[in-house]
Amino acid sequence: MAILPIRRIAVIGTGTVGASWTALFLAHDLTVLAWDPAPEAATRLREQLRQTLPILRELGLKGEGELHMATTPEVAVQTADFIQENAPETLDLKVSLLGRLDAASSAQALIASSTSALRLSEINTACQHHPERVIVAHPFNPPHLIPLVELTGAPAARQRAAVFYRQLGKYPVCLQREMTGHIANRLSSALWREALYLLQEGVASVADIDAALSQGPGLRWAFLGPFITYHLGGGEGGIEHYLEHLGESQVRRWANLGEPRWDEDLKQRIREGVAAASHRDIAALAAERDRQLLQLLALKNKA
Repeated sequence: MAILPIRRIAVIGTGTVGASWTALFLAHDLTVLAWDPAPEAATRLREQLRQTLPILRELGLKGEGELHMATTPEVAVQTADFIQENAPETLDLKVSLLGRLDAASSAQALIASSTSALRLSEINTACQHHPERVIVAHPFNPPHLIPLVELTGAPAARQRAAVFYRQLGKYPVCLQREMTGHIANRLSSALWREALYLLQEGVASVADIDAALSQGPGLRWAFLGPFITYHLGGGEGGIEHYLEHLGESQVRRWANLGEPRWDEDLKQRIREGVAAASHRDIAALAAERDRQLLQLLALKNKA
């Protein structure tokens, strides 16, 4: 069976992630059929698009795709070539919804579920028609700017999705087997666990912990992952020198990493530290984040 080009996208769930995906699809001149159960979903989505589409225009994405709101998820996916599902991270909800999408959509349509920690084998159990085309496609927020999308699923479906996402300027990575939290969220969670431990132990403030990352290794991580970073850390000898001469130093640090106690005292320290470090409301912080991301992406593209 010939694979038709992807032109019509169903976006199921138009909260923060779904609205971001919608902006990216529209900016690439694709038709979006969106559905969300919230009463004010259409109004909220269009307001978010008014904020995000100008940002994509700055990146040179001039497409003006059509947006249509559907009355049910079944209507949204009926004629879709690709389905981007962004429902809340609730297992029963995901299972039920994906089953409905599988039953109502074309057999050729890929179904991509955005989930931060749930596994594909957990969420596709109600997909009785064509489960082989259901994948996990986990983006990093905000998806319209951050290139990463992590893919888990059958190789054929995974590769089809990867081709499509690359056409949108995304950077897909494929997991060779499913894992709770995928790749990036596991790495982020490991880092935040240690950040919380440092805060709880009184080592540093929220502001200084954040600065230690953003003004230090975070700059390298914008271009290099941990393996190549440590390869360069080995000097002329590269990773071989690092493993032989500095590997034991890593082992000593691993042995000293902490396990924070998730209690009310820690939560209060987080609240107070974030309030002291942020100085602005969420909207202003998000706008500043996006502005700096635009500048960073421009530098990366130039490089």
